[in-house]
Amino acid sequence: MSVKELEKAVSVLSPEELREFRVWFADFEMAQWDREIEQDSNSGRLDHLIDKAMEDYRAGRTTDL
Repeated sequence: MSVKELEKAVSVLSPEELREFRVWFADFEMAQWDREIEQDSNSGRLDHLIDKAMEDYRAGRTTDL
């Protein structure tokens, strides 16, 4: 299904169907994001960010939440 076909299908949803679709799509996007973060973490792609955060913490450049 193309993006144009999806746009057309979404444009004719009832308000209730649109609400259900938005909830489903938000959940779908969050799950995609979680998978990407997990893959990046497992591959070591985020290590430089962790190292920088730990460096800032040890140097006292952080604040408690």
